[in-house]
Parts: sequence; structure tokens; C-alpha cells
Amino acid sequence: MLQPSLLQGFPDTAPVTGPPLAAGNPVARVLLESSLPHLDRPFDYGVPAELDDSAVPGVRVKVKFNGQELNGYVLERREDSDAGHPLTPLHKVVSPLPVLTAGIAALASTIAARYAGSVSDVLRTAIPPRVARIEKEVLSADLEVDIPTPPELSGTSDHGVWAPYSNGPAFLQHLGAGASPKAVLTALQGYGPEGWPALIASAVSAVRASGRGAVVVVPDYRDLEQLEAALAKVLPADDVARLTADDGQTPRYRNFVRLLTGQARVAIGTRSAAYAPVRDLGLVVCWDDGDDLHIEQRGPYAHTREVLLLRAEQENAACLMASHNRSTELQRLVELGWAVPLEAPRTVLRAVAPRVLNTADSFEQERDPLARIARLPGAAWRAAKEGLERGPVLVQVARAGYAPSLVCETCRELARCTTCQGPLALSGTSAIPACRWCSTPAPQWRCHHCGGTRLRRGAAGALRTAEELGRAFPGYSVITSSGEHVRAAVPDAPALVVATVGAEPVAPNGYAAALLLDGNSLLRRENLRAGEDTVRRWFNAAALVQPATRGGLVVITADDTTATGALLRWDAAGYASRELALRKELQLPPAVRVASVTGPRADVERFSASLEAAVPVGKKLRSVGPAPVHSYAGAAMPAGEPTNAVTREAAAEVRTLYFIPYADAADTTKAMRSVKASNAAKRASGPVQLRLDGVDVL
Repeated sequence: MLQPSLLQGFPDTAPVTGPPLAAGNPVARVLLESSLPHLDRPFDYGVPAELDDSAVPGVRVKVKFNGQELNGYVLERREDSDAGHPLTPLHKVVSPLPVLTAGIAALASTIAARYAGSVSDVLRTAIPPRVARIEKEVLSADLEVDIPTPPELSGTSDHGVWAPYSNGPAFLQHLGAGASPKAVLTALQGYGPEGWPALIASAVSAVRASGRGAVVVVPDYRDLEQLEAALAKVLPADDVARLTADDGQTPRYRNFVRLLTGQARVAIGTRSAAYAPVRDLGLVVCWDDGDDLHIEQRGPYAHTREVLLLRAEQENAACLMASHNRSTELQRLVELGWAVPLEAPRTVLRAVAPRVLNTADSFEQERDPLARIARLPGAAWRAAKEGLERGPVLVQVARAGYAPSLVCETCRELARCTTCQGPLALSGTSAIPACRWCSTPAPQWRCHHCGGTRLRRGAAGALRTAEELGRAFPGYSVITSSGEHVRAAVPDAPALVVATVGAEPVAPNGYAAALLLDGNSLLRRENLRAGEDTVRRWFNAAALVQPATRGGLVVITADDTTATGALLRWDAAGYASRELALRKELQLPPAVRVASVTGPRADVERFSASLEAAVPVGKKLRSVGPAPVHSYAGAAMPAGEPTNAVTREAAAEVRTLYFIPYADAADTTKAMRSVKASNAAKRASGPVQLRLDGVDVL
């Protein structure tokens, strides 16, 4: 942890007597590895003559800073310094391997500016932890050379998978010719030889044929495995490098170094792969940008989509944003003319998409009056029965577990833990009710509202649904995919596959049918993006089902005609366009950018006052708040919370939202960074959490 002396923000400035400095470019500009906002700038250090050859831009170094030893990166070498004081010499070059390229350094600076964060925090994600053994292997082998494009890359992919998409063949032609087109793809299938992995692999093959590299980022390991298998059919194995923390530190760093040295020219992986040091980058691809796994969980909370969009502009690379659905952010890019839509015409849709049935429409309601309240309406039961005769049937549910929420049998109030006020749940048929937050058992629970002591299930999870379906369809296997037990694939044999949203396995030849349950629960979440996210999850599941020409059927159980209508018409673009129009009218994201400032009330108010004074003259920020983030009304305070009313109010966590037009975003984020750095240096107030474009704040 950094000591308080670092809060002054200056290197050692005492007169320095040390080894002679390098004859040429004796000044090294160093970026420190520090999360302190006021240290988010380069510092000048002297380069000893003995480190002249190894202290090149991009290497890791150790430096003295206020009497302490810190890590950092050399950004550049210079002839002179404007520091105004004698320079402290570099303490040590950790490794002569330059891991920070000029392009990634520039990208990290751009990302930090966009999200009002620090460059060091961005580089923490971009550059994996060092593994000395891997570096020794590379340096001993002298592999710092460019590897020519293997001749067998050209023409090895079947580009016919793009033929059904309008503008698809033209997009590939431009890639192969060395151009940099920008496109938004709405993929039809999630399985088989014409699924989304084959489409992306074909695009990567085309850009490799032009001699350039590619970066492809997917949400999780299941998507990564599918993509890697598709790329193995069109590219040599040593041309592709995986970058994901799931592989472990050593394999990840080895692949990072392979990309850095040019041994591999295609990077695939999860979030951090967006920063992969690919040489001569020609294409960036993001699959399913609406998945929240693309959001970095640490500051500055950058989204993979935005990182790749900025990188494509910075390096003049082609950009492909692909998904089964279309997010409102991508719809905005299409409407601005920045990207070209790649979609299948209606004639192709009718041949490839499954038939979709909504149990809440008037026709089904007349046939089955109880369909609106039944969890498994008659139409869904019939679809499952008929589908099991032809193959596996997917059942999508909203929640994992057995009974993820319990309510009082008398008054239907949510049953809560008496220790932390978390929701009670059941983990199995004979389990004792326990808190989902703190795991405290509640065998003697009593309702604080009516005094009742009997509980009933408020919702059924994946395990309970699997148990009920096993009784309804005896003789068929029931497979679950949820929680910590998520399956990547299932065989084509007849079986009921119960999966939570986002955890649907892939069947090699597609599912015979899909039942999308709990639609109303998904749509009623208190979130601006509840409808958009639910439609995305529906499209992702429906894309795994066989075409209607082969009997494929998707059954939805939801009342919202707008959301269900998008799937019934298979019109993802139309739904995104409507949502974006509503957001523009209300001036909500993504029509504008949003910033959230969260922390104790006094600190948030002090930050807000400083920000109002720092924004350019004549510009007024539209804000909402501060408003409480957590409310303890009618509930016992958690352990450790202040009990005095005044103290409790001052310590309560609040949030203020700022809605920022894109035209003012650069000036506003610059002001936010300045206020953060100033407050940290002066220790004027406690820290606050600053997030830009958070998807969970509205």
C-alpha cells in the first residue's frame, strides 16, 4: 500500500549524486503503477549509462518515489526534462522486454479520458502479470521479429456463410482488399456450420489474407471455445493466441508475448483481449456486446465495445460488432451512419428462423384461459412433448437454485433474514430456509408484517423446474445448466435442458423446441434496460433452435406485446430502433452519457460542488440526486451501521447521476478527472466511486 508521503505527488527531489547518465536521451518519462488519481501523469527520471540499452520505451522499471520503490513503465526517452529539479535515476529495469507498445499506451490514455479514470488502472487490465520464465525463453530465443503471413491463409475459408446477409459478401471483399469497413452484424444461428463462430472465423480469415491481424473478444469461455474451434478450421493453430484469465497466469502471459513478438497475429479472448498487442491490426470484433460480462469489474469500468470502437478509430482498423440481437448503442452507430448493418432479408429469415408462439396472445388465451397464470401453459407442454420426439428441448428460466425466493403464506410479503435483511431461499426439497446473502438458517422464521410462520415459494428456480419437468415427462433425461454448473454443449439425444438465462448450452444440430419461461419476471425488473436485455436473451436462446422448416418452435410466456413482438417478427433492429427513439425523447442513455457518483453524502456533495465549479463557463450539468442507494426503512440496521440519526444520515451511501450530451462529454470527463485528482492530492474529502455509462445505475 502507498504511504501517506505519496500524497504529495512528487519524486525524490533532493540533489542526486549517482552514476553517470546515458549520453543520448538521458531522460526517461515513466508512468507509475498507482491508482492514486493525482499520480496519473508521467514523471521524469534519469537514465544511468549502464541502463541505456535496456531502458527502452515499453519496459517495466522500478523507481524511487518519495523514498519508496514503485513499479512503472517507460513511455519515452528524451533529451531534456521540464521537471525543474535534479532527476532521480531509474532504480532498475525489471525486464528488457517492452511489454507496453506505443499503440496500447495511446489507447489506455484514450480509455482513461473517456471513463474519467487513470491510465494505470487501464494498463492493469491490458498487460497481464509478468512471468519471468516466459520472458527468459523469449529473450534467449531472440524472437523479436516479424513473422510473415503463412501462404496457406489465403482462400482457406468458405466465405459462403456470408451470402445470406445483405452487404455481407461486400464486407468480406473490403476486408480482403485491405480496407477498414465498419459493420453491425445480426447473426441468425448460434449452432452448426453456419453459426456465428463460422461467420467471425471467415471474417478473420479474410483480414489475415490481406496480411493484417485481428482481435476478437467474446463474453465467456463457452463462446471462446466455439470460436477457437471455428478458427482452427481456417487458420494455422500457431497463428491464434488465447487471452483469458481462466487459462491461468502462465499460459495467458505466454500468449501475450507471442502476440507481442509477432509469432501470433490473431488474438481471441475475454475482456482483456481487447488490448492485445496485435501487430498491423486490421480487424476488431466484439460478439454479443449486450452481455454485461463485457464490462470490466474494476475501475474505470470500461466496456469492451467502447474499447474496440476507440481502437478501431485509433489504428484505422475494420470493426465488426456481431450478435443475435442489436443493442441500442449499436443502433445509434447505424443511425449515425458510422456502421453498415449486415442483416438477412425476410425471405432468408423465414427459411432459417424457428416459428415463435406467444401463450399470452388472444388466440392462445381463448384456447387455454389459464395460460396467463400457469408457469407451463398447455401450448408449452405440447411443444415440449412433440419436440422430445425429434431431439433436445431447451427450457429457459430466470433464476438458478431451487426456490430462490420465499414469501409469507398469509400476506405474501417477501421473507427476509432477521440478521441482514437478505431474502430467504430453499436449496432443495428438504432443505431449511436460509438467507441468500449471509447463509444464516431460519428454522423459526416469523413474518414481521403479519406474524405468520408458514412459508411458500415466491419463485421457482432451475432445480425446482427440472424436478417438476422430470415428473411431467417421465422417461426423458433432464439436464440443468445454471449457477456454478454451466454446460457448454449437450448431445442431440432427446432430453429436457433446463438453463438459466445466459447459461444455455449449444446442441450440435439445434434444439427441436425452446420454452422461454418467466418472461414477465425478466421484463419487470427495475432497470432501464430490462426490456432490451430480456429481448437479447430471448434471441440468444431462439437462435439455438432448428428452423421452422424442420419443425423448430419457440414458445414465450410473457405479456409485453412490444418485447414479444420483436421475437415473433424476428425483428431485433426494429426493437432497438424503437427503444433508441424513446431514449432520445427522454434524454436517457445511450442518447446521452451518464455518470454516477456514489459515496457518503458529505463526500458526494463536496465532489458535486467542485465539479460544478470546474465545468466550462456557460455549461450546466443535468443531474439527479443525491439519492440513497440503500434504504433500511422498516428493517433492522445491519451490524456495524451507525445508530445515531445524524451520524447515520451523514454516513449513508448516496448517488448522484449526471446526464451528459456527447458534445459536452470530453470537457465534462476532463473536469471529473481534475476534481478527483485535486481532492485526492488535498485530501479534501473521502473517496467516491465515479462510473461512466454504468448499465445498472438506471
